[in-house]
Amino acid sequence: EVQLQASGGGLVQAGGSLRLSCAVSGFTFDDYAIGWFRQAPGKEREGLSCVSGIGDIYYADSVSGRFTISLDDAKNTVYLQMNSLKPEDTAVYYCNLQFLITDLTYWGQGTQVTVSS
Repeated sequence: EVQLQASGGGLVQAGGSLRLSCAVSGFTFDDYAIGWFRQAPGKEREGLSCVSGIGDIYYADSVSGRFTISLDDAKNTVYLQMNSLKPEDTAVYYCNLQFLITDLTYWGQGTQVTVSS
């Protein structure tokens, strides 16, 4: 069974950095995309970044140039390095895994990121 565990959130000042991690277990497939979403109070869930099993990378305009996604296949972990954080980045951040053939998706439990001004 696929399980995702997100961690690394916390409280930082504007301009600071955090690195989020998502450990994935029970995953042995190749046709996938894995990445990060966030949801702030009163807003829709927003896709931020993802990487596919063949290395294609996507960034939303809101985080392009500030956030970097990376995937450690050996450790079954995806990271999101977040730099130059802004108060508007405050949200719960979720790791997501999508199988491209079946369209099945899996979600981590979320980790809170709070950026103070």
